[in-house]
Amino acid sequence: MVDDFTQATEAEIPHRAELPARGVFALWHTVQEHETSALVPHANNIAIVGWIDLIASRHGDEAGASRTELAAAGQMWFVARHEIDYLAEAFIGDRLLLLTWVEKLGRTSLSRATRVVRAADGIVMARATSRWALVDLETRRPAPIAPSVRAAWL
Repeated sequence: MVDDFTQATEAEIPHRAELPARGVFALWHTVQEHETSALVPHANNIAIVGWIDLIASRHGDEAGASRTELAAAGQMWFVARHEIDYLAEAFIGDRLLLLTWVEKLGRTSLSRATRVVRAADGIVMARATSRWALVDLETRRPAPIAPSVRAAWL
């Protein structure tokens, strides 16, 4: 398996009406053969959900809330909901720009937007909104998001 997810620079993030003015985190990725469906050679939904999870994780790393650090502190992000609109296909070799940002930040949860954009033509391939809850792993109850993480995402 190839991990070619690389962070995009601020200058590489397109200016689009649906993107916030700040707080957007982006990764480049090229669709790999193992990410496609067996019978129809386009990126499969499992791969796309994986990309949504991966960019959320890397965005957390940037904010000082890596999953490794959270687990060591007895906490973890749990997905409460994913809503995904599949708008176009991506094929082996397509270069994609994955974008994410926090839309709404509560005391113990957040709503995150994600876009998957084909670099060649700027077409939005997938659009997702996810709700994530920070959970105390011992009690399995919601945990407050650290002020430093909140500041990084606001």
